[in-house]
Amino acid sequence: MNKVILMGRLTRDPEVRYSAGDSSMAIARYTLAVDRRFRRDGDANSNSNADFIGCVAFGKSAEFAERYLHQGTKIVVTGRIQTGSYTNRDGQKVYTTDVVVEDQEFAESKAASAGNGGMMRQSAPSPSPMAASPMPAPSQASSADGFMNIPDGIDEELPFN
Repeated sequence: MNKVILMGRLTRDPEVRYSAGDSSMAIARYTLAVDRRFRRDGDANSNSNADFIGCVAFGKSAEFAERYLHQGTKIVVTGRIQTGSYTNRDGQKVYTTDVVVEDQEFAESKAASAGNGGMMRQSAPSPSPMAASPMPAPSQASSADGFMNIPDGIDEELPFN
């Protein structure tokens, strides 16, 4: 089985290109800085505590990356490892290893990302469609992680189950 799960921060904004042809498809490339849990014995003098892993996303995933992912954003990526090779202009064979993204999602809230040096742009909160609801405003009921606390006993009022 070829399955990869990574959590890290983007080292720069994704580079997005579109394929040629009648039905062009978005292709996004970005690099994740993934922290190492442990140092190897030979790495004691090294300042690098992270691995830099190239990722490539296609189609809707690439469009999502172009729209929402920015340098410093912490995300979780699931995908598969793909190896390849090509001959460069100097005639040398170059080997590549990338993670082909199958799924990508945010690993922290916008507030936490902004506090950790993330480059995500904060926008003003939009009015809630449930403004008449007795639920308190998010700023009054948010916890330290930036998510809203839902009061007990309002299961019937939520628009989903």
